[in-house]
Amino acid sequence: MAREWNPESWRGLPILQQPTWPDRAALGRVEAQLKRFPPLVFAGEARNLKARLAQVCDGKAFLLQGGDCAESFAEFHPDNIRDMFRVLLQMAVVLTYGAKRPIVKVGRLAGQFSKPRSGDTETINSVTLPAYRGDMVNGIEFTAEARTPDPQRLAQAYNQSAATLNLIRAFAQGGFADLHRVHRWNLGFVSKSAQGTRYEDLANRLTETLDFMAACGLTSETTPQLRETEFYTSHEALILEYEQALTRIDSTSGDWYDCSAHMLWIGDRTRQPGGAHVEFLRGVKNPIGLKAGPSLPPDELIRLIDTLNPENEPGRLVIIARMGAEKVEAGLPPLVRAVTREGRNVVWACDPMHGNTIKSSNGYKTRPVDRILAEVRGFFAVHRGLGTHPGGVHFEMTGQDVTECLGGAQAITEENLSDRYHTHCDPRLNAQQALELAFLIAEQLNAERAEERRLQSAS
Repeated sequence: MAREWNPESWRGLPILQQPTWPDRAALGRVEAQLKRFPPLVFAGEARNLKARLAQVCDGKAFLLQGGDCAESFAEFHPDNIRDMFRVLLQMAVVLTYGAKRPIVKVGRLAGQFSKPRSGDTETINSVTLPAYRGDMVNGIEFTAEARTPDPQRLAQAYNQSAATLNLIRAFAQGGFADLHRVHRWNLGFVSKSAQGTRYEDLANRLTETLDFMAACGLTSETTPQLRETEFYTSHEALILEYEQALTRIDSTSGDWYDCSAHMLWIGDRTRQPGGAHVEFLRGVKNPIGLKAGPSLPPDELIRLIDTLNPENEPGRLVIIARMGAEKVEAGLPPLVRAVTREGRNVVWACDPMHGNTIKSSNGYKTRPVDRILAEVRGFFAVHRGLGTHPGGVHFEMTGQDVTECLGGAQAITEENLSDRYHTHCDPRLNAQQALELAFLIAEQLNAERAEERRLQSAS
């Protein structure tokens, strides 16, 4: 029998990937402050996302989840938020137009301020300091002062998240996302590229369709779906003091919701069945993600699914597979087969980033675009072979013109990495590379749709 849950029940359980707070009393004061702050999102919004993800679970929609590796305080600027949102809109248009199905848009933003690390410390020139764990915890500068975990950063992360959400809501509902603006979403440095040209061609076809619809009386003024878009937020629920402080009882249902984001996920390093992160997230009613790497056995995955989604509710749980291009076609099928055999309802998403990280010869942490695209192809191939639905992608990207991932249509080389390598943690796709990914996914979804039509006509 499952133990009784409350927002405190994770405390005292084994917990990994945590900072060592030097002043626990100061941490307690910040937690008390956050508990008095308004929620960042609302329970009804999280329920709406769960309903959209239930459509994904049924193969009737597709999940597009992307954003920054780790948000930073230093790069907080409305232009950066706008450009991130704009690229995600472009990708969604490519997928919607190409795949002929709704796209559920979820950003890795307004809360993605903490990161798991491979070690608790970092050593440079014989000096050892605590590892950088994201701006919510400490600073990236390699000094003792910056690397000391500071609870006040939790409050700063909340304030930046609130401002980001305010701007995103304005973009999504205030006309920026109007499909009639589809040409304006093409960033300057992207528009001159092959991917930008391909996007322009698609935008021209879409404009012709919109002109026809307008002649029939369907305009932005008469059809809100053309003017507005749904957009949700997500982040890894790593620092549980922050998550608990923003967990509230929904007055309409009486259920607990983590109001720091619409969707939270558990990382591959913190998914222990008896651990604190699983315990905390099993009790909130938000949609939940679970990262699944090659070390996850099928029986443990079933145990985690039953813990996190005991009612087997469609749309509640997203399994985010992060295998690596070389392992996805061998490592993913046993998990998919086990879930199918046991009749569990999950959304299958592909994280093609984390299993494809390498170090370049000149010392940069990077990801080859060809490996990222290969893992996506492998993910679709597995589901095509097993007759299951490839439900979505989960990736790290930015609207900035960075040079952090190798290759792609831009043919970024190891020598180019130093040109604009700005990430605070892991390498991100830039806008051109993200569009390249979107066109590939659209092709894969088209192939899946064609196969479905073939099977229907054959029957």
